[in-house]
Amino acid sequence: MSKTSTSPTAGSDTSLPFRYRVSGMDCARDAAEIERAAQSAGVAPKAVKVSAATHIMTLWVSESQLPEIELGVAKTGYGFERIAPGDDGPAASQTQKNPEYLRALWIVIFLNVGYGIVEMIAGFFAGSQALKADALDFVGDGLITFLGVLAIGWSLAWRARSAMIQGVFLALLGFGVLANTVWRLLNQTIPDAALMGMFGLIALVINVIAVLPLLPHRKGDANVRAVWLFSRNDAIGNAAVIVAAGLVAWLGHGWPDLVVAVGIAGLFLHSAWAIIRDARNDLRAAI
Repeated sequence: MSKTSTSPTAGSDTSLPFRYRVSGMDCARDAAEIERAAQSAGVAPKAVKVSAATHIMTLWVSESQLPEIELGVAKTGYGFERIAPGDDGPAASQTQKNPEYLRALWIVIFLNVGYGIVEMIAGFFAGSQALKADALDFVGDGLITFLGVLAIGWSLAWRARSAMIQGVFLALLGFGVLANTVWRLLNQTIPDAALMGMFGLIALVINVIAVLPLLPHRKGDANVRAVWLFSRNDAIGNAAVIVAAGLVAWLGHGWPDLVVAVGIAGLFLHSAWAIIRDARNDLRAAI
């Protein structure tokens, strides 16, 4: 049985935190979105935590608040299933047991990881750091989804250990892209703007396609909003690559490519750090 963590903001009528399995997450940004939704439903900032590592939401609130909070977070479009007290959360939710949902997740994994590899190769041919950084985002999302599928039924401790390894691996990839970007900055080269723009546009299309298999498994009227939240941040990165390609072609200089690369890699490293941080906290609570 896992240890129970406490929050400094928990009310005196709350002896145990309430936990929920969250389905449909693919990155740390999703965790932050859910936390904001809970806070909008009246939860204090320190009384809600969504783990980017194990995809578990923990609430330090009174039980009477739960119905309102559940309604608030349901608007995000993600799936929430309450975990019984004393359970360390290994059992899969009904959604996760659905063969069609698992098939949709595998499609998302292959699209993200597959195109991430393609875009990374394109980045080398085009001499574009922005394409390489965007490729990391694809690979990272795919690996996070893969861990979610692989770890269905695992205990909280093993999910946290796996997430820790993944977070460290993603961080190393991110630092590699940043280091290569610094080298490019010291050895000015102009990337192929046409290749940058073409693969940035394809990335935008792949992001939309990757959302479609999951759409039937969203519930209620939050479907459209869920699709928007799922693809919005990645689409911003893809659009940034396309804009950078246009600026490179217009200005005849490589700095727009480097600026976008640093921005995307920075966000990528932030997500990797969130996974490592949450995995450490989850592991501490589970042992």
